[in-house]
Amino acid sequence: MITITYFGNLKQLLPSGEEQLAWTGGTSDELLAQLRARNPDWEQALAPERIFKMAINQQLLHHSVAIKSGDHVAILPPVTGG
Repeated sequence: MITITYFGNLKQLLPSGEEQLAWTGGTSDELLAQLRARNPDWEQALAPERIFKMAINQQLLHHSVAIKSGDHVAILPPVTGG
């Protein structure tokens, strides 16, 4: 089991902003593929050309990494300043 927290406009996909997902292991790329496969809204929101960041246990990712049961995943939209 992993915990996924969604931020910003990604919370429109899951209004609670967080979910527990059964996970037997795999990579961050595999997780994104699984989430995209849910339906067209998820596929569009997490499309490869969209700009967003992922973090595992509060460490920003710069490439695909292994996700283990018990990990906390955060998916963050781009941040703008002003």
